[in-house]
Amino acid sequence: MTFKFLHTADLHLDSPLKALALRDPDLAETVGTATRTTLTRIVDLCLEEEVDALLIAGDLWDGKYSSTKTPRFLKTELNRLDAAGIACFIIRGNHDAESKLNAELDMPANTVVFTARDRTRTFRAGDMDIAVHGLSMPTPHVSESLLPKYPQPVPGAFNIGMMHTSLNGSADHSPYAPCALADLDAFGYGYWALGHIHKRAEYHGAATVVMPGTPQGRDIGEAGETSVSLVTVQPDGTIRVTPRSVAGVRFEKIAVPLDGIDEWSGIIAAMSSALRGQAAEPVTVDAVILRPVLSGRSRLAWRIRRDLDSLTDEARVIAEGFPALWIDKLELQLDETEDPAISQLPADLVALVQGGLVGDPALAQAIGNATEEFLSDLPADLRALLGETPDQITAQSACLLRRGAEDLLTRLSISAESE
Repeated sequence: MTFKFLHTADLHLDSPLKALALRDPDLAETVGTATRTTLTRIVDLCLEEEVDALLIAGDLWDGKYSSTKTPRFLKTELNRLDAAGIACFIIRGNHDAESKLNAELDMPANTVVFTARDRTRTFRAGDMDIAVHGLSMPTPHVSESLLPKYPQPVPGAFNIGMMHTSLNGSADHSPYAPCALADLDAFGYGYWALGHIHKRAEYHGAATVVMPGTPQGRDIGEAGETSVSLVTVQPDGTIRVTPRSVAGVRFEKIAVPLDGIDEWSGIIAAMSSALRGQAAEPVTVDAVILRPVLSGRSRLAWRIRRDLDSLTDEARVIAEGFPALWIDKLELQLDETEDPAISQLPADLVALVQGGLVGDPALAQAIGNATEEFLSDLPADLRALLGETPDQITAQSACLLRRGAEDLLTRLSISAESE
């Protein structure tokens, strides 16, 4: 008889999804409750698949964002598992450690929240002995590996380790309880249920090591399909991992190439074609929030920048014809080299803006200093606005400077044209 469980992490209940397309009240409601919808779908999937256990590998909460109603909602969902005889195992991650709601939830009998001391629970599933090992940390910053704190495998049992870790590091996440994949593989557990990195990854060696990613993307930076892991373990130890989608909202970027398009109507047609292609894809979510990316060379680049607001409205009107599609905003990756309006500006002025400003190391240093000062004045939950590391912040600042230079040239060309 097989042992079946569902593995998820990084749900971030009540985390504010960062979408700009919230003018519509219905969409605002859908986005505002997306993480709760996703948890309900996770429990639905557990019941549908008749799993033996649900594993939540950290960051169930999202720090101080959680509503005071969240503990009651969470307990309702956990009670559904309890009524079906499905065990639930939870470890706390770095965002959980920031939450003030941890102490407000009286867990149902089926639910185990591992502490920094209570690290192993055993039970029987069919003909198999199962040992689940987990470790929660009380602080949001852990700089050392947690692996030495984990118990040795229980002999004769299928051993699962639950850990919230950045592994060897990720450009999109700050280091947290770093750990080498090779060390996890050699530790003796059959499966490692990880959390913290929001992008899905699997490793199949002596152990199966899975980072399921977030089940619900929170912004366009977490675009595309998200998932949980449905895991089946055979009596001989064979493991099958199947990604399953449970998100309530999905973010997507779609390409809108404009090479050679010289008529405004052609731009509208290109956006319409891209949206039709997206609408033809199977939809398993309540809403798909899109960011069309307009790219390539077009003589209309200057006009696109000037009239971006009206072009965005055009895109939203097109999207209204397709159920579940919504426009976040338009992103521009246009090549300005053939822009006739900019070419009419004095060459030394264009060179000053495109080269002198963007490539000036003294300006880059000044911007870096100003950015650091600006971020330090923000509330703690907004200080990662431009990234988690100095390199990410520098790259984002440089990107904003390039965009600002393009906008400046566009505005100068528009002013020159109107005179």
